Amino acid sequence: MQGGQPHPAIKQICKNIVGQPIKQMDLNNKKIIILDRDGVINQDSDAYIKSPEEWIPINGSLEAIAQLSRAGYRIFIFTNQSGIARGYFDEDTLAQMHQKMESMLAELGGKIEGIFYCPHGPNDDCDCRKPRTGMLKQIEKHVGAPINSAYVVGDSKKDIEAAIKINAKPVLVLSGKTINAPNWGIENLTVFSNLENFAQSILNTD
Repeated sequence: MQGGQPHPAIKQICKNIVGQPIKQMDLNNKKIIILDRDGVINQDSDAYIKSPEEWIPINGSLEAIAQLSRAGYRIFIFTNQSGIARGYFDEDTLAQMHQKMESMLAELGGKIEGIFYCPHGPNDDCDCRKPRTGMLKQIEKHVGAPINSAYVVGDSKKDIEAAIKINAKPVLVLSGKTINAPNWGIENLTVFSNLENFAQSILNTD
């Protein structure tokens, strides 16, 4: 962060989310993990996470991302951030939250390849707000290949529905909005208590 301007990568990703074209990248699309943010990586709040000070990682979540990153996994984030549309915070503030997250993660030896977010409200009828698949399709464009081999980890039904719609592998964690194994009628839904336990399961089967 320099001079109060948004993190360049995050600013570019935001433009992608609202419809700007991006250049496809000729990269290996294996070992991709796509994470929701609030309730998966950081503590969630019904009052929204509105500042870097309010952005507090869930115990073990950043360590889990770092372990996956060091093991060769490409980590992406896709997150609804309607607090922007509601006027609770702006995109500069969101960028500061993400800068905090990335700085803390870098200290652990991990990295996030891309952060994709929807800044719209529930009545905006956009393509990117989960459970719609706009953000996941943008990640597909970024990697230049289908992401049906990717894990999509979330804490809500919207996350799971978006993953299923794009034929990715949905994973539910119980560290956020959903605190008990749900009865959603979704077959073969993988459930973990938190991101750390998911990461350990994946790393132990590599």
